[in-house]
Amino acid sequence: MEDASDGGDGPLPVKRLEAVGISSGDVRRLSDNGYHTVESIAFAPKKALLTVKGLSEQKVDKIMAEAWKMTPMGFTTATDFHQKRADIVQLSTGANELNKLLGGGIETGSITEVFGEFRTGKTQLCHTLAVTCQLPVDMGGGEGKCLYIDTEGTFRPERLLATAERYGLNGPDVLDNVAYARAYNTDHQLQLLHQASAMMIESRYALLVVDSATSLYRTDYSGRGELSSRQMHLAKFLRTLLRLADEYGVAVVITNQVVAQVDGGAAMFQADPKKPIGGNIMAHASTTRLYLRKGRGENRICQIYDSPCLPSTEATFAILPDGIGDVKD
Repeated sequence: MEDASDGGDGPLPVKRLEAVGISSGDVRRLSDNGYHTVESIAFAPKKALLTVKGLSEQKVDKIMAEAWKMTPMGFTTATDFHQKRADIVQLSTGANELNKLLGGGIETGSITEVFGEFRTGKTQLCHTLAVTCQLPVDMGGGEGKCLYIDTEGTFRPERLLATAERYGLNGPDVLDNVAYARAYNTDHQLQLLHQASAMMIESRYALLVVDSATSLYRTDYSGRGELSSRQMHLAKFLRTLLRLADEYGVAVVITNQVVAQVDGGAAMFQADPKKPIGGNIMAHASTTRLYLRKGRGENRICQIYDSPCLPSTEATFAILPDGIGDVKD
């Protein structure tokens, strides 16, 4: 089943350009540089394509012209866009109250950021989504595989098996449908997204998880002197994530850490003086931002921190042995 947010038949492989007069050598060069779909070329700025070795400006102009012809990039009516939005698949979080808060679940084709301090359920939510994304659409799934990039070493397949059992899925099959990679530095983290793009053109993926998107940036870049270069690299990483969400219609879920605000008297009057790290670049890249905080026992509270269409309300969920679920009375 191809997601409607993929534009009907999904992304077009870059090899389609050979049919309109682009040489196989040039197509291979594009593919080697991370351009695996016609959409990725159409969405890329000209200066990015000019960095591909072996492509002259004349060739780039021709390639871009053909890519634009194949990709709908002009104006459309709000009616058409509304219809397209109505067909977007949403992935179940495992908790009914949380699904209601999100208007059905985690939206495909956009970036959802989950932030909060330690032990608030960020990683547990990612583990549950890695299983629910494989369910049929009528059960709150996306009928696709999951790509999981782990930067903190907190991925545990045992958690996936417990959640698979809860939904009556075959454990080994669920694990086979999750592609896992551990990222060791920020450059590696970005490189893994280029690999992800190549994998997504080969097989149907419904979810891309990055847990966490920012932890390596806190260690690879230190002090105000490196702040500008850190934010530029982070912006490039987030832009690549958004491109994957646009091209393949996958749900992108990233987790983020928090920092305590210690800017004098202002923090004294705030009930919760914690804010997500990454600054404005992170804030503008995420479509929906969810703030998790601790409740009583295993209960956690999720608040819509920022969303283009959801009200800023809260819901309570629980961390159970078989994943995220509803609070038990």
